Amino acid sequence: MPQPLADRIALVTGATRGIGRATALLLAQAGAHVVALGRTQGALEELDDAIRAAGSTATLVPLDMRDFPGLYRLATSLNERYQRLDVLIGNAGVVGQRSPLDHIDPQNWDEVMAVNVTANWHLIRAMNPLLKRSDAGRVVLITSGAATNARAYSGAYSVSKAALNVLGQIYAAETSSTTAVRVNLFNPGPTRTRMRALVMPGEDPMTLPTPEQVAEKIVDLCLLSCTETGKLYDFRAGKFLEFLQPA
Repeated sequence: MPQPLADRIALVTGATRGIGRATALLLAQAGAHVVALGRTQGALEELDDAIRAAGSTATLVPLDMRDFPGLYRLATSLNERYQRLDVLIGNAGVVGQRSPLDHIDPQNWDEVMAVNVTANWHLIRAMNPLLKRSDAGRVVLITSGAATNARAYSGAYSVSKAALNVLGQIYAAETSSTTAVRVNLFNPGPTRTRMRALVMPGEDPMTLPTPEQVAEKIVDLCLLSCTETGKLYDFRAGKFLEFLQPA
Protein backbone atom coordinates (compact mmCIF):
# COMPACT_ATOMS: atom_id res chain seq x y z
CA MET A 1 0.00 0.00 0.00
CA PRO A 2 1.46 3.43 -0.94
CA GLN A 3 2.45 5.58 2.04
CA PRO A 4 2.55 9.19 0.86
CA LEU A 5 3.12 10.44 4.41
CA ALA A 6 5.93 8.05 5.33
CA ASP A 7 8.21 9.49 8.03
CA ARG A 8 5.96 12.53 8.54
CA ILE A 9 4.98 13.70 12.03
CA ALA A 10 1.26 14.47 12.36
CA LEU A 11 -0.50 16.00 15.37
CA VAL A 12 -4.26 15.42 15.70
CA THR A 13 -6.42 17.01 18.40
CA GLY A 14 -9.68 15.41 19.47
CA ALA A 15 -8.27 12.11 18.26
CA THR A 16 -10.27 9.71 20.40
CA ARG A 17 -13.53 9.59 18.47
CA GLY A 18 -15.42 10.66 15.36
CA ILE A 19 -13.62 12.56 12.63
CA GLY A 20 -10.48 13.01 14.73
CA ARG A 21 -10.04 9.31 15.36
CA ALA A 22 -10.72 8.41 11.73
CA THR A 23 -8.23 11.04 10.55
CA ALA A 24 -5.55 9.87 12.97
CA LEU A 25 -5.93 6.28 11.79
CA LEU A 26 -5.83 7.20 8.08
CA LEU A 27 -2.77 9.39 8.62
CA ALA A 28 -1.08 6.42 10.26
CA GLN A 29 -2.08 4.15 7.39
CA ALA A 30 -0.52 6.73 5.05
CA GLY A 31 2.76 6.28 6.92
CA ALA A 32 2.74 9.15 9.41
CA HIS A 33 3.73 8.91 13.06
CA VAL A 34 0.63 10.26 14.80
CA VAL A 35 0.74 12.41 17.92
CA ALA A 36 -2.79 11.87 19.21
CA LEU A 37 -4.36 14.30 21.69
CA GLY A 38 -7.47 13.42 23.64
CA ARG A 39 -8.94 13.60 27.11
CA THR A 40 -9.64 9.90 27.59
CA GLN A 41 -6.71 7.58 28.24
CA GLY A 42 -8.66 4.42 27.43
CA ALA A 43 -9.84 5.75 24.07
CA LEU A 44 -6.30 6.84 23.22
CA GLU A 45 -5.03 3.34 23.98
CA GLU A 46 -7.70 1.84 21.72
CA LEU A 47 -6.57 4.19 18.94
CA ASP A 48 -2.97 3.16 19.57
CA ASP A 49 -3.94 -0.50 19.16
CA ALA A 50 -5.62 0.29 15.82
CA ILE A 51 -2.61 2.29 14.62
CA ARG A 52 -0.21 -0.49 15.58
CA ALA A 53 -2.43 -2.98 13.77
CA ALA A 54 -2.10 -0.77 10.69
CA GLY A 55 1.67 -1.07 10.95
CA SER A 56 2.35 2.45 12.19
CA THR A 57 3.16 4.17 15.48
CA ALA A 58 1.66 6.82 17.71
CA THR A 59 2.48 9.05 20.63
CA LEU A 60 -0.46 9.33 23.04
CA VAL A 61 -1.06 12.67 24.76
CA PRO A 62 -3.91 12.66 27.31
CA LEU A 63 -4.64 16.38 27.47
CA ASP A 64 -7.59 18.72 27.83
CA MET A 65 -7.41 21.42 25.15
CA ARG A 66 -7.98 24.04 27.85
CA ASP A 67 -4.66 23.09 29.42
CA PHE A 68 -2.80 25.72 27.41
CA PRO A 69 0.54 25.28 29.22
CA GLY A 70 0.29 21.60 28.32
CA LEU A 71 0.24 22.51 24.63
CA TYR A 72 3.51 24.39 25.02
CA ARG A 73 5.05 21.49 26.94
CA LEU A 74 4.05 19.26 24.06
CA ALA A 75 5.71 21.61 21.56
CA THR A 76 8.89 21.48 23.61
CA SER A 77 8.79 17.68 23.63
CA LEU A 78 8.22 17.50 19.87
CA ASN A 79 11.09 19.88 19.30
CA GLU A 80 13.42 17.79 21.44
CA ARG A 81 12.39 14.54 19.74
CA TYR A 82 11.72 15.47 16.11
CA GLN A 83 12.79 19.13 15.64
CA ARG A 84 9.79 19.63 13.36
CA LEU A 85 6.07 19.03 12.79
CA ASP A 86 4.71 18.17 9.34
CA VAL A 87 0.95 18.03 9.87
CA LEU A 88 -1.39 19.74 12.35
CA ILE A 89 -5.08 18.79 12.46
CA GLY A 90 -7.08 21.13 14.70
CA ASN A 91 -10.13 18.94 15.17
CA ALA A 92 -11.10 19.12 18.86
CA GLY A 93 -14.32 21.02 19.43
CA VAL A 94 -17.40 21.33 21.62
CA VAL A 95 -20.93 22.37 20.69
CA GLY A 96 -22.00 24.07 23.91
CA GLN A 97 -25.52 25.04 24.89
CA ARG A 98 -28.18 25.40 22.23
CA SER A 99 -29.99 28.29 23.86
CA PRO A 100 -30.92 31.89 23.19
CA LEU A 101 -27.86 34.11 23.55
CA ASP A 102 -29.10 35.64 26.80
CA HIS A 103 -29.67 32.18 28.30
CA ILE A 104 -26.22 30.73 27.64
CA ASP A 105 -24.33 30.13 30.86
CA PRO A 106 -21.15 32.26 30.86
CA GLN A 107 -19.03 29.29 31.91
CA ASN A 108 -20.35 27.30 28.93
CA TRP A 109 -19.66 30.21 26.55
CA ASP A 110 -16.10 30.45 27.87
CA GLU A 111 -15.57 26.70 27.42
CA VAL A 112 -16.71 26.77 23.78
CA MET A 113 -14.45 29.72 22.99
CA ALA A 114 -11.52 28.18 24.86
CA VAL A 115 -11.69 24.83 23.06
CA ASN A 116 -12.83 25.93 19.59
CA VAL A 117 -10.83 29.15 19.22
CA THR A 118 -8.28 29.96 21.91
CA ALA A 119 -6.79 26.47 22.02
CA ASN A 120 -6.21 26.60 18.27
CA TRP A 121 -4.49 29.97 18.62
CA HIS A 122 -2.23 28.49 21.30
CA LEU A 123 -1.55 25.52 19.02
CA ILE A 124 -0.52 27.85 16.20
CA ARG A 125 1.64 29.88 18.56
CA ALA A 126 3.31 26.79 20.01
CA MET A 127 3.66 24.70 16.84
CA ASN A 128 4.43 27.33 14.19
CA PRO A 129 8.23 27.16 14.69
CA LEU A 130 8.08 23.37 14.25
CA LEU A 131 5.80 23.59 11.21
CA LYS A 132 8.16 26.08 9.56
CA ARG A 133 10.99 23.56 9.89
CA SER A 134 9.04 21.05 7.79
CA ASP A 135 9.67 21.02 4.07
CA ALA A 136 5.89 21.01 3.59
CA GLY A 137 3.97 21.88 6.76
CA ARG A 138 0.25 21.28 6.43
CA VAL A 139 -2.42 22.68 8.79
CA VAL A 140 -6.10 21.72 8.59
CA LEU A 141 -8.56 23.35 10.98
CA ILE A 142 -11.97 21.68 11.22
CA THR A 143 -14.72 24.27 10.94
CA SER A 144 -18.47 24.11 10.32
CA GLY A 145 -21.14 25.53 8.09
CA ALA A 146 -22.50 27.10 11.29
CA ALA A 147 -19.75 29.71 10.91
CA THR A 148 -21.67 31.36 8.07
CA ASN A 149 -25.20 30.19 8.87
CA ALA A 150 -26.41 32.33 11.76
CA ARG A 151 -29.27 30.23 13.06
CA ALA A 152 -31.10 30.88 16.30
CA TYR A 153 -29.88 28.99 19.38
CA SER A 154 -26.47 28.10 17.91
CA GLY A 155 -24.75 31.21 19.25
CA ALA A 156 -21.57 30.10 20.99
CA TYR A 157 -20.72 27.36 18.50
CA SER A 158 -21.41 29.50 15.41
CA VAL A 159 -19.45 32.45 16.76
CA SER A 160 -16.51 30.21 17.68
CA LYS A 161 -16.35 28.64 14.22
CA ALA A 162 -16.60 32.03 12.52
CA ALA A 163 -13.66 33.15 14.63
CA LEU A 164 -11.77 29.97 13.74
CA ASN A 165 -12.28 30.71 10.03
CA VAL A 166 -10.71 34.14 10.41
CA LEU A 167 -7.91 32.74 12.58
CA GLY A 168 -7.04 30.22 9.87
CA GLN A 169 -7.14 32.81 7.09
CA ILE A 170 -4.83 35.15 8.99
CA TYR A 171 -2.37 32.33 9.72
CA ALA A 172 -2.42 31.35 6.05
CA ALA A 173 -1.76 34.95 4.98
CA GLU A 174 1.16 35.19 7.39
CA THR A 175 2.82 32.00 6.16
CA SER A 176 1.96 31.79 2.46
CA SER A 177 4.83 33.73 0.92
CA THR A 178 7.76 33.12 3.26
CA THR A 179 7.32 29.51 4.44
CA ALA A 180 6.33 26.08 3.17
CA VAL A 181 3.36 25.98 5.57
CA ARG A 182 -0.07 25.70 3.99
CA VAL A 183 -3.20 26.34 6.06
CA ASN A 184 -6.77 25.48 5.14
CA LEU A 185 -10.16 25.19 6.80
CA PHE A 186 -12.24 22.04 6.32
CA ASN A 187 -16.03 21.89 6.63
CA PRO A 188 -17.15 18.26 6.93
CA GLY A 189 -20.85 19.07 6.94
CA PRO A 190 -23.28 16.71 8.69
CA THR A 191 -21.38 13.54 9.58
CA ARG A 192 -22.27 10.33 11.41
CA THR A 193 -20.72 11.28 14.75
CA ARG A 194 -21.81 11.33 18.37
CA MET A 195 -21.67 15.13 18.39
CA ARG A 196 -24.06 15.29 15.44
CA ALA A 197 -26.43 12.84 17.14
CA LEU A 198 -26.53 15.02 20.25
CA VAL A 199 -27.39 18.11 18.22
CA MET A 200 -29.85 16.39 15.84
CA PRO A 201 -31.31 13.44 17.78
CA GLY A 202 -34.15 12.86 15.31
CA GLU A 203 -31.89 12.55 12.28
CA ASP A 204 -31.25 9.16 10.67
CA PRO A 205 -27.46 8.72 10.98
CA MET A 206 -27.44 6.22 8.11
CA THR A 207 -28.18 9.09 5.72
CA LEU A 208 -24.90 10.79 6.65
CA PRO A 209 -21.32 10.13 5.50
CA THR A 210 -19.10 8.30 7.96
CA PRO A 211 -16.12 9.88 9.72
CA GLU A 212 -13.88 7.62 7.64
CA GLN A 213 -15.27 9.02 4.38
CA VAL A 214 -14.72 12.57 5.59
CA ALA A 215 -11.24 11.78 6.92
CA GLU A 216 -10.06 10.58 3.50
CA LYS A 217 -10.36 14.11 2.14
CA ILE A 218 -8.76 15.65 5.23
CA VAL A 219 -5.73 13.45 4.65
CA ASP A 220 -5.60 14.62 1.02
CA LEU A 221 -5.16 18.18 2.32
CA CYS A 222 -2.11 16.98 4.29
CA LEU A 223 -0.20 15.68 1.29
CA LEU A 224 2.78 17.48 -0.21
CA SER A 225 0.80 17.77 -3.44
CA CYS A 226 -1.80 20.00 -1.79
CA THR A 227 -0.47 23.53 -2.22
CA GLU A 228 -3.68 25.50 -1.66
CA THR A 229 -3.69 27.81 1.34
CA GLY A 230 -6.11 30.16 3.05
CA LYS A 231 -9.14 28.38 1.59
CA LEU A 232 -12.15 26.44 2.79
CA TYR A 233 -12.65 22.88 1.60
CA ASP A 234 -16.32 21.94 1.69
CA PHE A 235 -16.78 18.17 1.86
CA ARG A 236 -20.36 18.19 0.56
CA ALA A 237 -19.41 20.43 -2.38
CA GLY A 238 -16.29 18.34 -2.99
CA LYS A 239 -14.07 21.34 -3.67
CA PHE A 240 -12.22 24.34 -2.30
CA LEU A 241 -14.24 27.50 -1.84
CA GLU A 242 -12.81 30.99 -1.76
CA PHE A 243 -13.54 33.04 1.32
CA LEU A 244 -15.36 36.26 0.57
CA GLN A 245 -12.94 39.15 0.36
CA PRO A 246 -13.80 42.70 1.43
CA ALA A 247 -14.71 45.16 -1.30
